[in-house]
Amino acid sequence: MSDWTSGYVADIGYTYGYYKELNPLRMRLAMINAGITPPSFGEGSTACELGFGQGLSAAIHAAASPVQWYGNDFLPSQAGFAQSLVKASGAQAEFSDESFAEFLARDDLPKFDFICLHGVWTWVSEENRQLIMAFIRKNLKVGGVVYVSYNTQIGWAQIMPLRRLLVQHVQRMGSAGWGSSYKINQALQFAKKLMKTHPLHATANSQVGPKAEELIGQDPHYLAHEYFNRDWHPMDFADMAEYMAQTKLEYASTANYLDLIEAINLTQEQMTLLAEIPDSALRENTRDFCVDKKFRKDYWVNGAMNLTQLQVLELLRAERVVMTKPRGTISLVLEGALGVADLAADVYDPILDYLADYQPHSLGEIEQAMATHDKIGLQEIVQALFIFTHRGEIQSAQAEAVIAQALPRTQALNNFFIDRARGSADIAFLASPVTGGGIEATRFQQLFIKGYRDGCESAMALAHYVWMILEPMGEGVMKMGRILQTEEENIAELTQRAEDFLRRDLALYQGLRLV
Repeated sequence: MSDWTSGYVADIGYTYGYYKELNPLRMRLAMINAGITPPSFGEGSTACELGFGQGLSAAIHAAASPVQWYGNDFLPSQAGFAQSLVKASGAQAEFSDESFAEFLARDDLPKFDFICLHGVWTWVSEENRQLIMAFIRKNLKVGGVVYVSYNTQIGWAQIMPLRRLLVQHVQRMGSAGWGSSYKINQALQFAKKLMKTHPLHATANSQVGPKAEELIGQDPHYLAHEYFNRDWHPMDFADMAEYMAQTKLEYASTANYLDLIEAINLTQEQMTLLAEIPDSALRENTRDFCVDKKFRKDYWVNGAMNLTQLQVLELLRAERVVMTKPRGTISLVLEGALGVADLAADVYDPILDYLADYQPHSLGEIEQAMATHDKIGLQEIVQALFIFTHRGEIQSAQAEAVIAQALPRTQALNNFFIDRARGSADIAFLASPVTGGGIEATRFQQLFIKGYRDGCESAMALAHYVWMILEPMGEGVMKMGRILQTEEENIAELTQRAEDFLRRDLALYQGLRLV
């Protein structure tokens, strides 16, 4: 592997994922809940994503909001793809293929309100972690926020030897001429044979066998970047806090909103114990131990400005939100660290029903609408938002003027995505000017949007429209693990999916300004 990669897998691209935590608008609820003044993300605000992968999140956020985005990823192919998305949308954004050292050395970057790293920290060398800290120290505004996600040592302790064994197989058994995908597959086949011998390590550590089996079925593009880089360093929260202290950053809040609801994650005895721990780093480490936390997502702030209780209530009531999944698909079954729980229908159904018009509403408006429900107050509404925002079913919404400003850019970017969907299913998101971020939309949902725009308003018309795209390329629809062969089978399946689109998805996509 050449020196410029610093041990990072470079011959296979990362997946085209979208990560909602990187939307700066999303952090507002967490910051307000923590009693900290959130940054303003209007005109003139800036954000930066370090190591953006394919750049899908950064490009969507640049198109869908007034924030000016910057970012880097050292793989030229990925930086080039991100730049193509910016060109398609016409957004204000600058994405480069510079290394962390080159990005740090620049003197033309602005001070940032928000700096984010997803899937980076655990997978880079100590040298690069120090460069990241130096970049934050140099380029983050006072009052600015950093988002960082990383693997924890507590949650990965059992799996670390398996991961190391797989990497050793790639390094020692793989020929230099083989690509990463082939070498990874060979390593996984080795792990499969190994598990059949019932090794004592797997017997003594119950997570190892299921993890090995899980890896065998996953996308090699994801596996290459997740498990097979030279550097892979899970760490405890206390270790992360020491890094962040170098840049004067304080812990603000988890970005995993479900962690804010203690009752589904901790026993009463655990909550009592945690309340007795004054040191925040030890408390977070202990909490991770209680829930076997594998992956942390956290917000850190540079110079927290504390809010009064009155300010917290006023900001919460002014916060706008919108439903981002079809109402009929939202379940009241909630899974936390302690297991599965049923949410109270008499509390949560009225809130969800109110938001089912797919229009933005402030929490204050929801509170007023729920005034006749004696079990629903602002506290219950905020808790509902933690739950459903965590699951991507509700998201924060921008002001109407900002939505109107972003709409031409998101339309242009979505046209790019939908045109790409004619021949590929790799991007399953569209950009919403309402949320300032991404919305799930499968390949077929995107093609149905295209057909609907082109005048196909019935399920049968949409089915034939999409079939006319698939059939010339020799493609068929996948159903229950089988590719449908005949035109009749494909049209029947597409018609069913089109009916679901018209009945379930269309109103949502219209509310989110995707159609």
